[in-house]
Amino acid sequence: MTAPMLMMPHPAARTRFRDWPLAVKSILGFWLFYASTVAVRAFLGTDPWTTLENKLVVIGIGIAVTCLIYVIIAAFGEGRSIRRQAVIAGVASLIGALAMGGTLILIEDMMRESREEFRFQAREGFTVIEKGQQIRVERTAQEPLVLTFPKVHELDPMKRFRYALDLSVTWLFFFLAWSAFYLATQAQKEALGAQRRLADAESAAQAAQVRALRYQVNPHFLFNTLNSLSSLVMTGRTDRAETMLLALSTFFRSSLSLDPSADVTLAEEIDLQRLYLDIEMARFPDRLNVEIDVPQELEQARLPAMLLQPIIENAIKYGVSKSRKAVVIRIEARHLDNQRMVLEISNKLKHGGKDELPAATHEGTGLGLANVCQRLEARFGSRASCRFGPMTGGGFKVSLTMPVEAHARN
Repeated sequence: MTAPMLMMPHPAARTRFRDWPLAVKSILGFWLFYASTVAVRAFLGTDPWTTLENKLVVIGIGIAVTCLIYVIIAAFGEGRSIRRQAVIAGVASLIGALAMGGTLILIEDMMRESREEFRFQAREGFTVIEKGQQIRVERTAQEPLVLTFPKVHELDPMKRFRYALDLSVTWLFFFLAWSAFYLATQAQKEALGAQRRLADAESAAQAAQVRALRYQVNPHFLFNTLNSLSSLVMTGRTDRAETMLLALSTFFRSSLSLDPSADVTLAEEIDLQRLYLDIEMARFPDRLNVEIDVPQELEQARLPAMLLQPIIENAIKYGVSKSRKAVVIRIEARHLDNQRMVLEISNKLKHGGKDELPAATHEGTGLGLANVCQRLEARFGSRASCRFGPMTGGGFKVSLTMPVEAHARN
C-alpha cells in the first residue's frame, strides 16, 4: 500500500504572487484615498448617506477589479522587463476599466436615488431644480415643467455602449495610476534588494578574505614559537622553556578564542601582544626590551585582531635574534588627526648603532608585512595605509595609518 502523494504548490505560483502584501496595501491605500474624497464631497451636500451608500458599492467593485489587474500583471509580468510589464499593466488596466464601466451600467438600478436637490437660476428667469432623475423648471404664472431622464437600461444599445465607454475612460486613468505606482514600487524594491545583496556579497567576500589572511598568520606564528622552544630545550634552559610554555598556553587560549574576522580594541590587541612578548622575553631575557606608548584616549579604537602579530614577530626574528646586543622594540600609537591614528612598531639597538641591526624584516616566509597590509586594506579600504622601511638612525619601522573607530562593525 503506497502512501498518498501530497500536492505541493507550484514554485512558479509561489514566486509570481510573493509580493501580494505590497499589492494589497497599495490597492487599499488608493481606494481609501478615493473614499476620503468621496466622503468630503458627500457631506457638503444635503443627503450624504445615500451618496456614501452608492459609492461604497462602487468602491467594492473597484477593489475587486484592481485585484484582478494585479493578478494579470503578476501572472504574465513575472521575470519580464519593466517595459514589458508596463505594456501588460496597460492592457490589464484597459480590461479593468471596461469591466468597471460595464458593471456600473448593469447595476445602475440597484443604486438608491439621492434626495439631494440642486437649485439654480437660469438666464431666462426660470428656477431650475435637479433632483435624482428629474429636472423641474418653475416658471412665473405657469405650471412647473417636470422632465424625467430615462434610466440607462431604457436607452438604445448604442447609447448604452457609449455611456459605458465614457465611464470606462474615466476609470482607465485611475487604474493606470495604480499600475504605475505598483510597478514603480516594485522596481524600487528590486533595486534596493539588488543593492543590499551586492553589499552582503561584498561584506561576505571581505570577511572571507580577512579569515584567510588571519589563518595564514597562525601557522607562521606557531612555527616561530616552536622553533624558540626547541632552541631553549636544546641549550638546556628548561626553566625558561617552562615559563615560555605557560605563556604560550595563555597566549593561545586568548588568541584562539577570537573570531578571525572580528575587531578588537587597541587595548585588547596590546594585551595580547604583551603575552607574545613575554614568550620571547623568556628566550631573550638580556637582549629584548619592550616599550609601549598608547594614550588612554586611543585604547578603545578598533582594529583587526592580531594585526600587529606578524610585525612584532619579524621585529624579533630579524632584530633581536640576529643581534648580540640589546634591542628595543617600541609600540607607539598617536593621533594623526581627529579621525585617524598611527600605529608604529620599530626595533633598534638600545645603545645605538646604525649598521649592526638587519633591516630585512619583510623576508622569511613572505607573509609578514604583506599579510598585515592586505588585512588593513580589506578592513578599511583606502582609508588606511601601510608603510615600512629602515630608519635613518638605524633599525626598522612599520607605520600603520587607520581610522579611529570606537564601535564594532555590525
